[in-house]
Amino acid sequence: MTERGRTTRVPPRVSADRVRAVVEPVVAAAGYDLEEFAVSRVGRRHVVRVAIDGDGGVSLDAIADVSRAMSAALDAAEEAEGDLLPGEYELEVGSRGVSRPLSLPRHWRRNTGRLVKVTAAGRSLTGRIVAADDAGVVLDVDGVHHETAYADLGPGRIEVEFSRGGDEDDEIDDDDEIEEDDER
Repeated sequence: MTERGRTTRVPPRVSADRVRAVVEPVVAAAGYDLEEFAVSRVGRRHVVRVAIDGDGGVSLDAIADVSRAMSAALDAAEEAEGDLLPGEYELEVGSRGVSRPLSLPRHWRRNTGRLVKVTAAGRSLTGRIVAADDAGVVLDVDGVHHETAYADLGPGRIEVEFSRGGDEDDEIDDDDEIEEDDER
């Protein structure tokens, strides 16, 4: 292509499927699930964004370990197969986080005990996840248990709780004194 006598180079297309085929086995070998995957172009480099999760959650150390293993696998794949991600790339590995919707049975199971807001059978509910299996979820809404199949649920959203009722560690004992600075 030319534009006023200048030749412009069309950047090569990246196959997200090829990149995913390298990344997914690394995540599985570490014992985690690949929750989200995306490859995008930002300026002259590519950004590979990956979100992982596991039954016991995922720690920052685990994310760092998986990130290093992914980077090594991507580099090895480029040496063996040629340009997988032409030019520079940035790898971003993280967890699902609490803001992402609960959409799969494993998401519900991993959040048992948490407060969630969801649309079930056409009505909005806020309740605590009591149990979750492959068929559905049991929510405690104001002391009443509601069993709902996943087919009848919309995506659930975790409600962040800064202090949960009944947590004894959050209470101030009468013996605790608050010191005040009388000098002003």
